[in-house]
Amino acid sequence: MFNRRKPTDASGLNEKSDVIVQLDDIYKSFIMGKEAVPALRGVSLGIKRGEILCLMGPSGSGKTTLLNIIGGLDTASRGHVLVDGKNVVSLSEEKLARLRLEKMGFIFQNFNLLSNFTALENVQVPMTLIGKRDSATRARDLLKQVGLGDRMTHYPSELSGGQQQRVAIARALANDPPLIVGDEMTGDLDTQTSYEVMQLITDLNKERGTTIVYVTHDPRMSKYAHRVLNMRDGKMVEEE
Repeated sequence: MFNRRKPTDASGLNEKSDVIVQLDDIYKSFIMGKEAVPALRGVSLGIKRGEILCLMGPSGSGKTTLLNIIGGLDTASRGHVLVDGKNVVSLSEEKLARLRLEKMGFIFQNFNLLSNFTALENVQVPMTLIGKRDSATRARDLLKQVGLGDRMTHYPSELSGGQQQRVAIARALANDPPLIVGDEMTGDLDTQTSYEVMQLITDLNKERGTTIVYVTHDPRMSKYAHRVLNMRDGKMVEEE
């Protein structure tokens, strides 16, 4: 279904098995009034290229905060973050934005599509931002690959939730990033559509070798991961 980049071995991991994300002793606190409320308490984690990693835990456990730090959407209060060899902590906002555009794709629960853009135009946006040529052709190819070849000129309001999430997946792939970050990707979808979206994600990993890190509250969706990390009170509590 997807254009191949690098095949994976039987375990789902690239033979090279190098680390694409490295977190060392990550702390994060948020200021609430006059108090600092801890969200992460010394999390260390390595994520291999070609891995599908699922983060689970109750509300307030720190899983979304950790995901946002991996994706460069938030900064750690303390600790070191390396993404594809880049020290995220030391990057300027401009360079961090460039890193997100070139090295990461994002898939959110509420899709985050631009309502006044068609499906095709939504997928083109990341490519336009980095000046990629022939973005329309690539956007068309990606939408065909996610099964929306007949919905390219439709606006988000004219698409079902599952179709909107497929557009979001195509958009996440626009700049061919080595890392996809997903936050409750199936949270607003019915069960059957959730399975279809997760199958797309699995195919993406198998055929392109893309590393995928996602948060879910649904144990059924965690079964698509190679590894599941459970969090509680800002710490890792167990691994499956």
